Formats: sequence, C-alpha cells, structure tokens
Amino acid sequence: MNIQRKYSLPNCTLLLEGLSDASRTAHYQEMRPELSILVNAECYLSGLQQPLSGGREFFESLVRTVNAYAQEFLSNVPNPLLKHQDSEIVQLYKIDSNRHKLIVSSEVPAQSAEYSASGATIPVEFELNTVQLFDLVEAVDQFFADSQTLPEVTLALQSVSRNDAGANQALIKQAVPASLGLSSLAAAAFVFSLIPAPQPKTPELQSQQETNPATSNPTSSASANPVAATPIDVANNTATPTPAPTPTTTAVASPTASDIEALIKTVPEITDPSQLRALNRQVYNQVNPAWTNRNTLENDAVYRVGVATDGAILGYKAVNQSSNGEISKLPLPNLLYNPATRPPITNEAIAQFRVVFRKSGALEVSPWRGYAKTPQVIGEKIQDPTQLKDLNQKLYDQVRANWGGTPTFSSDLKYRVAVNKDGKIADYEPLNRGAFDFYRETPLPKMFNDIYGSNVAAPNQKEALAHYQVIFKPSGKLEIQPWQGYK
Repeated sequence: MNIQRKYSLPNCTLLLEGLSDASRTAHYQEMRPELSILVNAECYLSGLQQPLSGGREFFESLVRTVNAYAQEFLSNVPNPLLKHQDSEIVQLYKIDSNRHKLIVSSEVPAQSAEYSASGATIPVEFELNTVQLFDLVEAVDQFFADSQTLPEVTLALQSVSRNDAGANQALIKQAVPASLGLSSLAAAAFVFSLIPAPQPKTPELQSQQETNPATSNPTSSASANPVAATPIDVANNTATPTPAPTPTTTAVASPTASDIEALIKTVPEITDPSQLRALNRQVYNQVNPAWTNRNTLENDAVYRVGVATDGAILGYKAVNQSSNGEISKLPLPNLLYNPATRPPITNEAIAQFRVVFRKSGALEVSPWRGYAKTPQVIGEKIQDPTQLKDLNQKLYDQVRANWGGTPTFSSDLKYRVAVNKDGKIADYEPLNRGAFDFYRETPLPKMFNDIYGSNVAAPNQKEALAHYQVIFKPSGKLEIQPWQGYK
C-alpha cells in the first residue's frame, strides 16, 4: 500500500512516500498505517523551482543536518555533529545572521540536480533566509513528532562539553521561544548544559502501537505525487493538509480494492441518503473550485474518495492505472484534511464517493454505492403555508431583479434554494447537469457570495428554512415553487 505523509509550513513542505512493512502491521492505529519503508522524500522550499528529493539516505542526512545546524545557530555554540558535515549529502552553512547556504549533492535525482559538461553531478546550492530555515526546522520537528512515520529514525542529540560551550554569560541571556519545536529545545539544552534533551520514542515502543493490518504486499513501487499533508490512508492512497507545489509524477500500480473494503469493515460507513447528499455537495464544493487546469487530462480520471462526517477529505484511491497516472494534474492531493486545523481522525464514520474528472472539464461526484432511497434535506424547515407563500414571492422578486441578459443555455436549469424567515437566501444546490454547467448565468452565486463572502460556503442550518425549486428557463422565464423533494 502506497502511503504518503506531508509536513507543511508556509515556506517549506516535506513530503514522504513509502510503504508499510506487512510483517510489522497487526492492528489499526487511528486508521493510519505506519510508514516504515521510505521510497521517496521531497523537500519543497519557497523560491526553489524544483523540490530537493531523494531516498532514505538523502532524508536522513537532511534531518541530521537541519537539527544540528538549528542547535548551533540558535545557541551560538559549536555543534560537534557538524564537524564532519562535508561528507553529508545535505550541508548547511551560515553566511550571516539572516542568510544560510543549503547544499545538496550526491543522491539528488535528475529533476533536482544540475550537471557539468562532463556529466558529473553539480551540487544544488540554495540560499535560505532565517524564516525559511525555521520553517524547515519546524517541518522536521513535525516529522519527529509523528510516531507512525519511520519510527526508527530518531532525533540526534549530542551534549556539548563545557570547554566548547564556554562561560559566555551573554549566551545565557538568549531567549529561545518554546514554539520553535524539538530542535529549538535541543538548542536550549546546548546553551544551558543543564536541560535534559527530549527523549524520542524508541522503535520498541513504536512497535507496540496499533497499525494497519490491511496493508498490501509492499512490492509495487510508489508514486512521487505530492499530497496534501497529514496522513490518513482512509481511501488507501494517501493522506495529509495544505497546498503543495506542483510536482513531477511517476505512475504506480493502483492499490487493490480489498484494502478499502478491509478498512470499511473496521469503522462505521455513512449510508444515510440525506447525510450522503449533504456530504456530496461539500465534496463537490471543495473539488470544483480547486480544479483549475481542466484541459490537461488525457483520459477521464476516476477515484474512490473517503470523507469524514464534517466533509473533510481523508483519502482517495484511483480505480484504474490511467487515473493513477493523472493524479498530479488534479487537486485531490492538496485537499486532504489538515490535522493542524482539525481534531485527529479516530474511529469516526466515513462516507465513500465516486469522483470523476472528465477530460472534457466536467466534474462528477456521487455516492460510491448510490442512494438507498430518496434523500431528504437536512435541518429544520418552515412549514406554515402562509409564511411559505410570502417567502416564495420574496425569493421570486430577489432572483428576478438580479437575473438579466440573454440565456445561452438550451434546457431548464433547476436548483433547490432555501431562504430564512426574512427571505434571505441561505442555501442553494444545482439539481441537474445544466444547473452545474451554466450556474454563472444565474444570479444565485453572486447573491450567496454577497451575504457569506463565498459562493461555496456551507449552508445555513442554524435556523428553520423554507425550501423551493427554482427553474431558469431558456426563454428567460423564471419559475419558483415550494420544494417537493428530490426526484
């Protein structure tokens, strides 16, 4: 099973991709399998066009060097771990108080390296400012804090002798903010020579934690598709939050469907039609505006997507090889939930959806297993006949006043529109293909945006609403009638 982990800061993103060791996985750990075999590591830095990338040797050199350099930079005490960094794949040198030279050589692949006329690899050199450095340090700290990713890679700390540290009282006055993470704490330990270094969890402890038993045999190669950060292999292809730079990609074999089936058996699945309908809209509203390069697909791309009860996209899986090869052109990796802004995923129920990116540019989202029965609108409803009639007229007047111009569509555009007791639009939903394709020709997005600041905002479910079917006719006629339910 292909697993991806992502650790993101504004100026740095670490992306790790690998596999689970099937011999070590016996249980689920918060639905997150352990990434124990690293296949590819990528480091995206703001200002650097291509990611720094490589295998395990590159990644271990990166975290060793970044930790050691951060300790030395923050403490102004020479770090013995940097004395022999000339032999490292990744090296960091101080230029001045706000500039740092990052050098990466040897294992860097073609897309990240330059070559001399003789064909020899030229190390990549990149100048970091201190803000970029601190973001890189924090990304490394996020990795060390993730017990389900390479648990045997531990934080390298080494005490400094009093001769090296000296008796410079000025160092003691340096304030080291706790918010800078584990590397900063280690640097403070170097300064004071009294603070015990943080003890990372040992691999033995890690092995006692629950991991994913539904892991496929780690014989297929992993792709290099960056995904949105943190990690939950709910849909068995990836997991993790925050946008990442557009990467290069390598096609890989799609995981087997049995992996998702095994996962579904361990957590509740959302099957209620009304809840699925609401989540279906949330998935569409996340994916549709994020899919910007719609003319690049060679084939239709189809994915099985796992979604939490709050609409967070937990993971996805390509249903065939061609779809797997198209993922780098699509927004799904960058839409995965961010654990920094959302509570951890435990054993909460998940819903499954079929998301189709048509090469024509159309997006289709539907429940993976369809609707067991006709869904209903969720939430309290206004049902008084007199009030419904008055609100019907208010809605008609608002829409009619905002709809002008000559329609270019040739068939009816149908929407469900809800208003509150004051007649203010609170929700709207396309009901047919034309309504999706020609929504810009209706006033509904602008009316909704004027109120909520976004035309894809979550519907207002905090008060009773009156629901109507609104039909825009190609002739320019407008029809509004009380909602009779989904057909």
